[in-house]
Amino acid sequence: MASELVRRVGFAVVAIPLALAITWYGGWPFALLLSLATALGTAELFGLAERVSIRPARGLGIATAAALPVLTWLALSVPGIGADVDQGGLYFGALWLVALLCWALASRAPTGRPLEAVSVTLLGVLYTGALPAFAVIIRHVDLPVRSWAGAWLVFFPLIVTWICDTTAMFGGRTFKGPKLAPTVSPGKTRSGAVLGVMGAVAVAPLFSEWIFPKVGIELGFGPAVAIAVVLSVVGQVGDLAESLVKRQAGVKDSSRLIPGHGGVLDRLDSLYFVVPVTAAMYRYFEVIR
Repeated sequence: MASELVRRVGFAVVAIPLALAITWYGGWPFALLLSLATALGTAELFGLAERVSIRPARGLGIATAAALPVLTWLALSVPGIGADVDQGGLYFGALWLVALLCWALASRAPTGRPLEAVSVTLLGVLYTGALPAFAVIIRHVDLPVRSWAGAWLVFFPLIVTWICDTTAMFGGRTFKGPKLAPTVSPGKTRSGAVLGVMGAVAVAPLFSEWIFPKVGIELGFGPAVAIAVVLSVVGQVGDLAESLVKRQAGVKDSSRLIPGHGGVLDRLDSLYFVVPVTAAMYRYFEVIR
């Protein structure tokens, strides 16, 4: 336990400042960091499927998922490409799906579970590819590179989620009580879930009253609290959704890639749900357009 905590702290000491620096800078470094994370997360998701004898289109799925953050950045930063995406995105998606089905026809017999292979490939592109790409929209739909406002807009949902996860974990261990979802994640309790929401809400005033005003972001106390409440609930659901997939695959961690933390899926499970919901709520409260 102590050695695992040391690995966790050591990783965080390096990773958090680096992530903050890249998020502040934005642009290509930020898009490529997300692209790497989506590629690794998609590969782990496909690995879980393969443990139950489902063989998705690995190359096509990982390449497409990894391309989405970069394409999102290009659409926001290059006017001509943005117009092309708006006009041709639906056609591209349709042709991509045709290509995926052709791959299944050519490489999977009826006994090779083609329906599951196609479904998991599509899930990988949408779940571990498209959902994280909303972070590029949060960072760059209104703000240029090298922007503290953009960095804090991205880090607000991340910090809310991390605080929620931490308080839920320690609260559940302290107060115990009924399980939240015993068949999916036996370690999580209802008391922990409630304390996670409370921890997330406690973060909101720090941003609305201090951090956001200093960087020119207008988000009042009430909207900040509302966002924190929604994200704390959505994040815990996202955590359970990833646990459901791991439960079917019969594993505790999606991989051992990150020292003391498991895999990319294990670290981003809540954020897959949180990031697009944050983008939607920012838009609703007119923080971004």
